[in-house]
Amino acid sequence: MNPHVLHNKEQSRYEIWLGEERVGLVDYVDIDGVLEITHTEVDPAHQGKNYAAILTREALADIDAHNLGKVWPVCPYTVKYMKTHPETHHQLSKELN
Repeated sequence: MNPHVLHNKEQSRYEIWLGEERVGLVDYVDIDGVLEITHTEVDPAHQGKNYAAILTREALADIDAHNLGKVWPVCPYTVKYMKTHPETHHQLSKELN
């Protein structure tokens, strides 16, 4: 079964689903047009299957494709992801240290 990522605007998060089961999420807060990514989570039963990376990749792609704003990663996972994926750097609200 292939995962799919949905933008849950009402809860300010992206979710990754396997069929009818939500297996992970990325929370964000919109602060004056900057999306602060605050938390990434994958259900323990589904860890180690690359779902956090898929979720983060698809969330950032959606933010970029729909011009939802710049991104500032607060979540340690997202910081690491963006540091190792320079193709996302144009989305940053400021340079990462």
